[in-house]
Amino acid sequence: MNDTLVTIIAIFLAAVLMFIFPLVTMSDRTDDVAKVSVQTATTNLVDKIRTTGVLYASDYDSFIQELTATGYNYDVEMQVKTQDSNLGKKVTQSMSTFIGETVGHSNYTSQMEQELNSEGKYVFKEGDMVSVKVKNSSTTLSQQLSGQGSEDTYVISAEHSGIVTTNGN
Repeated sequence: MNDTLVTIIAIFLAAVLMFIFPLVTMSDRTDDVAKVSVQTATTNLVDKIRTTGVLYASDYDSFIQELTATGYNYDVEMQVKTQDSNLGKKVTQSMSTFIGETVGHSNYTSQMEQELNSEGKYVFKEGDMVSVKVKNSSTTLSQQLSGQGSEDTYVISAEHSGIVTTNGN
């Protein structure tokens, strides 16, 4: 009886070591690869926007396809902060300064997607601050195995931002 109990425990431990531990390890590595892929895609998109001053609908679609190629669903949040000068009257003809203030406004993902769908591109101005944040919205295998699979948690995320260096006109 005593030998049978030890044998059952040994078989159970062998099954855990042979099947479950490698599965957990591989699912963690899959998440790591997805993190690198998402970060690279996000960085490439923002850098392209910064250097060209334009986001084309085809570039955005390619970005979304790169994200979904990892096998997970993602929430993409984009924001553009624009500084506009609210020009007033000049004091004299010879003064080159203006009276007024600098006014800032932001456009977000839904506004940008609406313009991408209607115009086929979103045009930036030099000095605009563009920011893209991505996080997974679906539960990964690693989250399921570790018991972290709630909707509020995410394990794959990327963020990149920068200042647009050229006008997109």
